[in-house]
Amino acid sequence: MEEIEYLEIKQNKEYENIIKKVIKRCFKIENLENSRLYISVTLTNSNNIQKINNTYRNIDKATDVLSFPIFEKEELEKKIKEQDFKYEDILGDIVISIEQVERQASEYGHSFERELAYMIVHGFYHLMGYDHIQEQDKKLMREKEETVLNQLEITRI
Repeated sequence: MEEIEYLEIKQNKEYENIIKKVIKRCFKIENLENSRLYISVTLTNSNNIQKINNTYRNIDKATDVLSFPIFEKEELEKKIKEQDFKYEDILGDIVISIEQVERQASEYGHSFERELAYMIVHGFYHLMGYDHIQEQDKKLMREKEETVLNQLEITRI
């Protein structure tokens, strides 16, 4: 379901437990439990995520989370509907800056767990083909994100 890698930061079981719990719930909500899909999650620092952001998006600044989906939304929806998962395949990659997560948790006044969980859910829904450019799409994506976090009882406070 997930593969967790560390890029120039120390391995941390707390991070892994949060990530696994959130991805498991995302998969359940989106009927992917019986799929053979998995997500690659890379945890890193602000310097590395800035380099990745610059390389793949031509944006030379640090960010909190990057998502790199493998499937187009329509292609994935068809695979899910038909349960067309004959072999193990990657849903996509999520890259998270732990430094940004710590900073934002403090800035927004909520727990590290809440901020990391949100980054995972947000990244997951980008892998699922959702976006937040148009207001109506943003509303739908936010509703899905909040559903996952509420079911896990990971609140803002």
